[in-house]
Amino acid sequence: MTQLPLQAVLFDMDGTLVDTERLWWEAVEGVAGRPLTEGDRPEVLGRPVEHTAHWLAVTTGRPAPGLAEALHREFADRVRADIVPRPGALALLDALAREGVPTALVTASPRAVADTVLDALGASRFAVTVTADDTEHTKPAPDPYLAACHALGVDPAACVAVEDTETGVTSAEAAGCTVLAVPSLAPIGTAPGRTVVPGLEGVTPGRLRSLLPHRLRVMSWNLWYGGTKVRDHRAKQLKVLTETDVDVVGLQETYGTAAEELAEALGWYHHRAGENLGIISRHPITAALGDPEVGFYGAAGVRIAVGADEGEGGGAVEVDVWTAHLDCAPYGPYEAAFDGLAADTLVAHEGARLTRLRDALRRIGPGPGGPVVLVGDFNSPSHLDRPDVAWPVTRAAEEAGFADSYREAHPDPVREPGHTWSPVHAEHEDGGGRPEPQDRIDFVLHRGLRVLDSRTHVTGSPRPWPDVEDNDWPSDHAAVITTFAVTVPEAATVEAAPVEAIAKPVGGGG
Repeated sequence: MTQLPLQAVLFDMDGTLVDTERLWWEAVEGVAGRPLTEGDRPEVLGRPVEHTAHWLAVTTGRPAPGLAEALHREFADRVRADIVPRPGALALLDALAREGVPTALVTASPRAVADTVLDALGASRFAVTVTADDTEHTKPAPDPYLAACHALGVDPAACVAVEDTETGVTSAEAAGCTVLAVPSLAPIGTAPGRTVVPGLEGVTPGRLRSLLPHRLRVMSWNLWYGGTKVRDHRAKQLKVLTETDVDVVGLQETYGTAAEELAEALGWYHHRAGENLGIISRHPITAALGDPEVGFYGAAGVRIAVGADEGEGGGAVEVDVWTAHLDCAPYGPYEAAFDGLAADTLVAHEGARLTRLRDALRRIGPGPGGPVVLVGDFNSPSHLDRPDVAWPVTRAAEEAGFADSYREAHPDPVREPGHTWSPVHAEHEDGGGRPEPQDRIDFVLHRGLRVLDSRTHVTGSPRPWPDVEDNDWPSDHAAVITTFAVTVPEAATVEAAPVEAIAKPVGGGG
């Protein structure tokens, strides 16, 4: 089981590391000339000085620039006289330093105020400091946390942000960070990817590591006649799976026993559906989904338990993974390139594939629900890549709530076309010398997950058809690999289905 490594911890300042929320509240009261009420909290806590100054300007009629200067002065005076680190804050910073985990200070306060606090805390405790003066937009925008991650050279998905206000939590989560919330004056609700604790006392680097999401790397791969067009295909398939370090693979064109043989060699779990579809997983399979006797074209799925591997602490989260193979003819890119058919005719010819995908979507069921991944060879381009044709198959998946992970990671289809058909067909195989239309027809779609990365994968430089038997890459499709973040609850249990319901899972969690 792979959990993202803790690359850095990003700390809010006011109310999180030091008890300044009370000082800020008092400073605003002093400038406002009246006691603040519960209704004033959204305009005061977690907001930059300029926001609160503009808010006060509306209610007092005084100019905002003068109010901002007064707020700066009042707050800085209070900080110098009465700064108090929050319980557990310095101990956690020292523990992270001992373990070599970089830290950053990320605050909506201006640089002058942050420097005053840093003088008391010790500026050397932080590798990076980002203040309201350093980004165009401050909290609740993600900019401050993204700037801190960029300066540290770390991935936000592998960072924990420690915050005390809803505004700060919104900023950190929008940047893609896991959040540990320690509410100071106002409560903060729980949410996926967010843990709420009463304070920092007892929080350790190990506890912060445990909050990070687990990595789920999913591959869609058409094996091309099971791989039999290439010599030593099974060994080459295993080499690809090992080198890409994938966790779950939705297979098409398995031609019988490929899923079982690959899983047995890897020590993984597997599910076979019909003669053409299979899923292999390093995570336990707890249920088989769909029709196990599906025909050559169709879809089938499994439910896997991410985080339930032997020896792992904590709980698990169930993710449904489906693999689909849709009819190969008529093939739209050929009809467009070779026959010159109009867009409405191309759409009309997608009926068989659209019907089969809708059947799969019916079996998957509507959202919201648990996370779902749908992979496969759709034998159809995407409407996200070719806006001149409203390709209905991918549109139907989108309308069912599925996002295209590759296009999430690479929004520009011109810069990153992501073609999967075909690494071995530069020319059409009829021998006429016509260029083969290159398209993205293999997909990793998802509902309810967070994409960390997505890419296509081909090993080496495959020789073109028909001289393919010695290729290192044993397929006529590129594979698609998407890495998702899966947040595993700290206390959850998943019961595995009976072995006979999983179509003979093989081995352990590899």
